[in-house]
Amino acid sequence: MEINNTIAEQWKGRELWRLLFPLIVEQILTVTIGMADTVMVASVGEHAVSGVSLVDSINMLLVIAFGALATGGSVVVSQYIGRRNTQKARVAARQLMYTTAAVSLAIMLLTLALCVPILRLVYGRIETDVMEAAKTYFILSAISYPFLAIYNATASLYRSMGNSRISMLISLLVNILNITGNALLIFGFHLGVLGAGLATMASRATAAVVLMAMLVSDKYSPISLAGLFNVRLNGGVIRSILKVGVPSGVESSMFQIGKILVSRIFTTFGTAAIAANAISNSINSFTSMPGSAIGIGMMTIVGQCVGAKDFSSAQRYTRRLMRIAHYMALALSAAVVILMNPLLNIFNLSDEAKELAKVLLWTSCVMSPISWPLSFTLPNALRAAGDARFVMIIAAISMWAVRVSAAYLLAYPLGMGPSGVWIAMTADWCVRGAFYAWRWRRGRWENKNALIEG
Repeated sequence: MEINNTIAEQWKGRELWRLLFPLIVEQILTVTIGMADTVMVASVGEHAVSGVSLVDSINMLLVIAFGALATGGSVVVSQYIGRRNTQKARVAARQLMYTTAAVSLAIMLLTLALCVPILRLVYGRIETDVMEAAKTYFILSAISYPFLAIYNATASLYRSMGNSRISMLISLLVNILNITGNALLIFGFHLGVLGAGLATMASRATAAVVLMAMLVSDKYSPISLAGLFNVRLNGGVIRSILKVGVPSGVESSMFQIGKILVSRIFTTFGTAAIAANAISNSINSFTSMPGSAIGIGMMTIVGQCVGAKDFSSAQRYTRRLMRIAHYMALALSAAVVILMNPLLNIFNLSDEAKELAKVLLWTSCVMSPISWPLSFTLPNALRAAGDARFVMIIAAISMWAVRVSAAYLLAYPLGMGPSGVWIAMTADWCVRGAFYAWRWRRGRWENKNALIEG
């Protein structure tokens, strides 16, 4: 019980907020990168905003593998730290880096080779100026994939041992570089979408190099990457990472494919609808930031508790974190409603796009405090316990049976247009959230184990 008590005491009071606060700030900074590109590119015109937003939807699908691997690595490392097995934690950290490098390079090469065919396959016929903007941004995004993957992996390693301050500071650096680069390249050199892509790539590369260098040089950290370049693969640890990472990746892929299919609805309603959806997503992302941050922290805390076999502490901390997530979603949704007009005025939208964006934001702000944390924060507790397969199954079923099907039904046969898509989205939140809450309360996750020895 000595290890269990140590884990239980570690996250009381100030230590919990020392983990969560930097994560929340980091989520704000992460969203700011995408919003900075959108706001600054908006000066070029709606075609540029539309092109960037269309590529971002595909980018999310292609970089899911990086996030999934980071999730798997974080869970495995957290459980080894909970067991006080520093040697295995370091081995797992190195295996995560090897796997991440291989996957990201493969995705980069594939994307560069099939850039235009992918855009045409996903979005069909779109206006010529939108396609040119999308093509430019897509190529530069692909080149940055390995840097983004390494950044995600190294940041997840710091979080797995409860040090979220480092990843927050690096995220701040990324934002400063990205916004400065945007200002110089878009406004100074008038490079438009090209400038936005170059600035994003440079900021991601800097973050990846700095974080990896820090972990390689730190020989005393539980997650030190010392000896990284003396490559030794460990099949058992890689399988442990993939045991969580693959279901998480499949789940996120299905989710993003569904979002892309649904986003095609907006292309049929014209550029104003595409822009309204893009801007609404950017603003709406702020309401989900605390829930996302708390979910990341939950992986560390629950992972360490499960590694130490302290299931009662895992339950107690999960309940506390979920309450915080709901309250913060409510506060931010209320803020978006109050500040909706000033926020939309920032983006230089047409009157048609602005009015549609208001409808979409109202739909989300009403439902987000109720169902978003259950749908996207709580499943991280299940993943941290090794129950990633259940999360994957429910997410896939809900995405296709609820979000995609209802979106097309509401948008076309029932004549609700773009607003019907967002109603279907919130229905998906409710369905998957109900199943995750049921699973957690049943306690079946206690019988799962993410670690495969060997």
